[in-house]
Amino acid sequence: MGTITNGITTKAHEQTAAPGLDWRKSSRTDLDPILKDCVIVAAAPAAQGHPSPHVPDGTRMIALSDDKDPGSPVLYFTRAEISKFFDGVQAGELDEFRATAEELEAASAAAVA
Repeated sequence: MGTITNGITTKAHEQTAAPGLDWRKSSRTDLDPILKDCVIVAAAPAAQGHPSPHVPDGTRMIALSDDKDPGSPVLYFTRAEISKFFDGVQAGELDEFRATAEELEAASAAAVA
């Protein structure tokens, strides 16, 4: 069984497509009760037999998924790919995809209902 943490609280959690991983999500989401509304990330096993020739065996991987559904797909990226993506987020290159204040308020209201 894996876990899920938001930096404050840790609970048992199993993503069926990637069993045993220890998932993390933003501390801006609550875990008690688990509020399922976030992208989750975990360190994944090193690549072995990856279909891309650009990902040699032994490459450290990161898994991303959606915590609303424990059976949702899990996407795997190299740590280099994730680092470049995070750099773009931090630089504001993806700000157009951020939720508006109204969308955040609606999501909070739906989670409580």
